[in-house]
Amino acid sequence: MTRLLVAVSLLLTNIFTSRAQPLYMPRNIENAYKNGTRSADGLPAKKYWQNFGRYTITVNAAPPSRTIQGTEDITYINNSPNILNNLVIKLILNIHRPDALRYADASEAYLTEGIRIDGVTVNGQTLPWEEPRYHFTWQDIRLPQALQAHDSVKLSFSWHYDLSLQSNREGMIDASSFFLAYFYPRVAVYDDYYGWDRLDFTDQQEFYNDFNDYTLHVKVPDNFIVWATGTLQNATQVLQPAFAKRLAASMSSDSIIQIASAQDLAAKKVTTHNSTNTWTWTAQHITDIAVGISDHFVWDASSVVVDDATGRRASVQAAYNDTSKDFHSMVSFGRHALNWFSHQWPGKPYPYAKTTIFQGYADMEYPMMVNDASQAEPNFARFVAEHEIAHTWFPFYMGINEARYAFMDEGWATTFELLIGREDLGAEKAEELFRGFRVRSWINDLSAEEDLPIITPANVLRGAAYGANAYGKPSLGYLALKDMLGDELFKKCLHDYMDRWNGKHPIPWDFFNSFNTSAGKNLNWFWTNWFFSNNHIDFALQQVTAVANGYTLSIQNIGGYPAPVDVQVAYTDGSSATLHQSPGIWATNQKEATIQVETAKKIKSVQLNGGIFMDANTSNDSWTPR
Repeated sequence: MTRLLVAVSLLLTNIFTSRAQPLYMPRNIENAYKNGTRSADGLPAKKYWQNFGRYTITVNAAPPSRTIQGTEDITYINNSPNILNNLVIKLILNIHRPDALRYADASEAYLTEGIRIDGVTVNGQTLPWEEPRYHFTWQDIRLPQALQAHDSVKLSFSWHYDLSLQSNREGMIDASSFFLAYFYPRVAVYDDYYGWDRLDFTDQQEFYNDFNDYTLHVKVPDNFIVWATGTLQNATQVLQPAFAKRLAASMSSDSIIQIASAQDLAAKKVTTHNSTNTWTWTAQHITDIAVGISDHFVWDASSVVVDDATGRRASVQAAYNDTSKDFHSMVSFGRHALNWFSHQWPGKPYPYAKTTIFQGYADMEYPMMVNDASQAEPNFARFVAEHEIAHTWFPFYMGINEARYAFMDEGWATTFELLIGREDLGAEKAEELFRGFRVRSWINDLSAEEDLPIITPANVLRGAAYGANAYGKPSLGYLALKDMLGDELFKKCLHDYMDRWNGKHPIPWDFFNSFNTSAGKNLNWFWTNWFFSNNHIDFALQQVTAVANGYTLSIQNIGGYPAPVDVQVAYTDGSSATLHQSPGIWATNQKEATIQVETAKKIKSVQLNGGIFMDANTSNDSWTPR
């Protein structure tokens, strides 16, 4: 019977897929499907593969010196079916070089000499290193012997760089507080649809990394604390007993425990007293690592249950300057975020052992780390932290190519920020913030850049076009789909997609196909309209006609996007009604919809209200009888 059900399910899926309106695919994406690495049902196909690395990294930091020195050993495994004659090495910190390609002006304080490679070996053989001359944030290296399919190669690098004095994503926070990100040479992603990722990092678009295993050693002088991605392996060796005990207690506590106060740090009694301490961290199957260092940042910690089925807890930590009032609440904000995201939306347990919110300037996410600026307004500080923590699921739970498809991660984080915001602030305040922060600038900007399709590769976008396509527009598309499918089916589709692609590299077509399969619906009309068109939101109430059992309302979709809308009807007897219309009203006719209002009352006026789905032209959204 089970085999019969599976066979029927597969048959229905095949029939459904064959009848679905095809989505545009670039030729390289078409080839991935033809080659059998991706499947029209939205699942990784039998021939799907991705490469993998094991990194052992040691970095030395000795504030106030800005120079970071590092060594690393990499075992890189080629799971692809292809022979690799070369590797591509990402050198992201070269964005600070004066001659690097950037999408924004750089001050003198931003600029450095970039990352300097001091030595390279491949399988023990020393290779000459040539500094990149054209594409500064990546470099090809020719292998002495080709890397065969399903074989591995061992690489070693030594390097150094100077921290930028004024950088958002990483750099010097103050004279003795550093944040290290993208600080190590890494093997670029080699995938089934682009091959090597040779995109330049421009300090606008974000990142695309393989899932790797990391062992990280951070050597710092006495009295410096280190926070990093991963699990600290030697707390009792680098912390004085009382402080190691507090950290251990926080791992199972709902209370917020101050691991190290400003007074403790000033008294220099927190760390083990050696000339240098080496802090060791490990992390498995994760896309990146980051590090925070300070000798005066206060350290708070707690934990929260993120998986009710197993009782698993996640640690929530914060490291900050004691003068930052909002950060005194940051562990509380983090506990709430991990609890809510794990249980509500997206509703998948937080996948890591901890998160650390470090006070910097970036408002930027990293696996298990957040680098956030201090905010004067506590609610906004929480808002920013929640957005960055939401990135845990998109892009880190799935290895999304943020550089090319930013809407696959920023769009979801923006969606979750609204959904948790309704819990935090109430629906009215959260939606007003969302409209003001995410929607208004796009819908009121008539420029052609704002109407570029969301599917447009993010690496070719700049300014307003990038902002709209990465954040507000896709978030509205996801929320419109949620409205149309209903919460239960939408969550089922979302969870199926996340389960299928957890720890892998989905592309937009995997997402679209997965939702189609899980919903059992041909949603390609919706995807085409929201993600492949140059549409926007603009409805017009064309006509209100009295009929035998009430009224017929005609709404024209001028802008083209199939968004939800409330039809607010006021009657002459003083009563009113709100008739919610989901985007499904546009499924068969995406230009005009007819709505029946069954009533014996006489209509006084009709008003269209999109709420967060702001209308580009509100002058034609109302009707009153002549």
